[in-house]
Amino acid sequence: MVDIAERVHNHKWKIDPIVRSLIDTDFYKLLMCQSVFRNRPHTQVTFSLINRAKHIPLADLVDEGELREQLDHIRSLSLSRGESTWMRGNMFYGKRQMFNPAFMDWFDKLRLPPYHLERVGDQYELTFEGSWPEVMLWEIPALAVIMELRSRAVLHRMHKFELQVLYARAMTKLWEKVETLRDVPDLRIADFGTRRRHSFLWQDWCVRAMHEGLGEKFVGTSNCLIAKNRDLEAIGTNAHELPMVYAALAESDEELARAPYDVLSDWHEEHEGNLRIILPDTYGTEGFLKNAPEWLAGWTGIRVDSGDPVKGAEMAIEWWKARGEDPSQKLIIFSDGLDEAKIVQLQTQFSGRVRVSFGWGTHLTNDFRGLVPDDALAPFSMVCKPVSANGRPTVKLSDNPKKAMGPASEIARYKRVFDVGAQQEFDVLV
Repeated sequence: MVDIAERVHNHKWKIDPIVRSLIDTDFYKLLMCQSVFRNRPHTQVTFSLINRAKHIPLADLVDEGELREQLDHIRSLSLSRGESTWMRGNMFYGKRQMFNPAFMDWFDKLRLPPYHLERVGDQYELTFEGSWPEVMLWEIPALAVIMELRSRAVLHRMHKFELQVLYARAMTKLWEKVETLRDVPDLRIADFGTRRRHSFLWQDWCVRAMHEGLGEKFVGTSNCLIAKNRDLEAIGTNAHELPMVYAALAESDEELARAPYDVLSDWHEEHEGNLRIILPDTYGTEGFLKNAPEWLAGWTGIRVDSGDPVKGAEMAIEWWKARGEDPSQKLIIFSDGLDEAKIVQLQTQFSGRVRVSFGWGTHLTNDFRGLVPDDALAPFSMVCKPVSANGRPTVKLSDNPKKAMGPASEIARYKRVFDVGAQQEFDVLV
């Protein structure tokens, strides 16, 4: 087993780049990339880093030279032969050749496009511009780099035995979570923690601990490199990025209202009826379900990713019932701000009524809360989102208005088009 504390202490080792492969990313990113490559390959987008936790002065904590070194390293990466073979030949969700030859031929040759980095006050402005299939693949590695460099800045001040004790405490903390979850009946849980992880080595350790401690209750990881190396299931479907860009490209309010459903129509065609999980909250879950075409009710399930998870799940159950579907045969995936107590609560509350699954992110792979002075390793909320498409601003509303993004005038327009009424605010934890 890797001695993580020793690797962290010996900062001269070059064997631990923060991102070590183009498939050191989330599975849904690759699935979405293939869909974009097929349906919207020439769309020009801009992605931008957004630090929601303004009290974290990233530019004061993270050295610009180190940040550039890590980003430049990512631009040097390309698929290895083994990685390409894994993507081309492995079985994902019971399907061989999930990734088609045309996409793989393109991906085999890919190098990520340039980035723009500038210090603005105590924050960094980090943006990526270019064709959508290329630029979108910056999101996960960019977030992972910033998060780990911030962790390294804190850890650099610690001595060898301090590091050993720190990681021993963090391992104990995670294992206590595993013990809490071990006896939860019918639990299904996956690692969704790549983007805001403490480090690659720590995420890998967490995945192995979950796999050993939970057995079949641990169903896989969103991280493709870890899934490949550990012979685990790669888990993921789609994310908010797709409707955000499709909506920005709409020429009228009518096209805008159809955009979230156009996304899923293209997705259905892309995957021939597989991976049928709806993410309804980009422009409000309630309005999405009210106006959804009938064919979506036959899909496998829904991911609840913002707002009150209980309210979101209950809305989905009532929606299925109203359309003659049996909720007990449907899947609800909870994935927002989870900790072990919330997982137990939601599993207990909805078990038997629907099939329940969890995508556990930051509080699985980056929970060092309370382990260092001033809580300097506590995770924080940071995202990397598309902010424009073909020169038009993108918008996200969410079921939590604190997660909304976009120009105020466009947010108001989207709320009108998608019939979003009063919303309850929730603290954004991670």
